[in-house]
Amino acid sequence: MPGRVGLVTDSTSSIPAALAAQWGITVVPMQIQIGEHVRAEHVVPKDLLVRALQEDVKVTTAPPDPAGFLWAYQDHANRGVDEVVSVHISGRQSETVEVARQAAAQARIPAHVVDSGTTGMSLGYAVLAAARVAGAGGGPRRVMDSLARRLDSSSELIYVDTLEYLRKGGRIGAATAMLGSALSLKPLLTMVNGQVAPLEKVLGGERALRRLVEAAVRKAAGRQVDIAIEHFGAHAKASKVLSRLRGRIPEAREITFTEVSSTIGVHVGPGAVGITISPT
Repeated sequence: MPGRVGLVTDSTSSIPAALAAQWGITVVPMQIQIGEHVRAEHVVPKDLLVRALQEDVKVTTAPPDPAGFLWAYQDHANRGVDEVVSVHISGRQSETVEVARQAAAQARIPAHVVDSGTTGMSLGYAVLAAARVAGAGGGPRRVMDSLARRLDSSSELIYVDTLEYLRKGGRIGAATAMLGSALSLKPLLTMVNGQVAPLEKVLGGERALRRLVEAAVRKAAGRQVDIAIEHFGAHAKASKVLSRLRGRIPEAREITFTEVSSTIGVHVGPGAVGITISPT
């Protein structure tokens, strides 16, 4: 049943569709352009997208149209929601927040637009936590307080085969210093102040994935956490990461295994694996 507050996010939150539906969260899809064709990301087949990236076809991403957000806000109003909290990918990575604000100015119920400062399941888990508070009858302030707590404590750890896709998309942030590495040196990345930033360089992909797991264990540090293992075109690698994490973080409350948003996939490239650590 809808509460007083409705939750809206964009598809970079990578929330599995079943969870979004369970908690009444509206996920507005980002847009992907392959060659001359622009489509909402959820209708672009993943295998087609991976192939385009590997074949160096021009692929770009864009925020949703403002009408998509306005429709989401109006739909919540039609369902009896009093106010909407709309939470989106870091403003330093995308103009999505600004597009959402344009739509919020036209909505017939208050729509509070929040720059999450992150992306992926760090954003997704925060939105899910906020939706649970809203579902329990929490008002806008309680919902946004819950959201802020999860966003402030969450960490994204990212393995990529190459920094080339981040470089092409202009989203490399402080990790630009890692460009030019030998092919055998694999970058591990994180998010700092809304931007992709370097964590370390590791010799060899297999060793890098092990270091990714070690970093996640350190980040959890005995706290009760939700964990997400996310990948883009790297199911086998991500499955290995999942098997190595099981038992290493006994305090894990929820473990989510998912393919990341295609929009994120465009920028991290095929073969990327990420781990979200989100203290509860």
